[in-house]
Amino acid sequence: MISMNEEKAVGQVIADIRAHVPDAEIVVVDSSKDRTPQIAEEAGARVIRQFPPRGYGNAMEMALRSGKGEVIVTLDCDNTYPASQIPVLAKMILEEGWDLVDGSRLKSKPAAMPWINYIGNRFFAIIASILFWRKVTDLHSGMRAYRKTMLDALEVEPNGAALPVELLLLPIKLGYNVTTHFIEYFDRVGVSTMNPFDTCKWTAWRIWRVWVGKPGRKAV
Repeated sequence: MISMNEEKAVGQVIADIRAHVPDAEIVVVDSSKDRTPQIAEEAGARVIRQFPPRGYGNAMEMALRSGKGEVIVTLDCDNTYPASQIPVLAKMILEEGWDLVDGSRLKSKPAAMPWINYIGNRFFAIIASILFWRKVTDLHSGMRAYRKTMLDALEVEPNGAALPVELLLLPIKLGYNVTTHFIEYFDRVGVSTMNPFDTCKWTAWRIWRVWVGKPGRKAV
């Protein structure tokens, strides 16, 4: 997880994770000014401070690279994603052979998602589906399972917003085994800091970057 001023939710999120996957390593990359890192540490998470903040993408890349397990599962710190689905997503990687499982919120419109966000998500998902000849439904999901060896081989651009777009489309372009698992999406705890205009701009740029760019795979 990555966090910025999520002291109202982070403790409950970590407790929910522990309830469903007691032995999981929980990594929180934190850029908060409030008590979020202290609460996360007290709840048993490994907290990596990134302060002053370097932006969403850099924090997410650090979180992805810092996990030690064979499977890396991401979710947001605001209590919007169901921790109960973590073992389901991990099993799909470990036992079914997928390299990436996208926890899509968009089987239909979630009640917790504002209409403007839903319309923007669906619009960009349609564009990406056409360009990549592959149906995708949720380019921005904060809950996914990744095979660690695949993540280690990917070369992404961490600077800027909307990194999950690249983290989904690049593996598809490179031919990894990618699938979708639909999940619930809940009302967030606290106030969102997302800038819709900035997110749209970066989403379009990342779709274009992956589509026209050379495959971003590290030499191994």
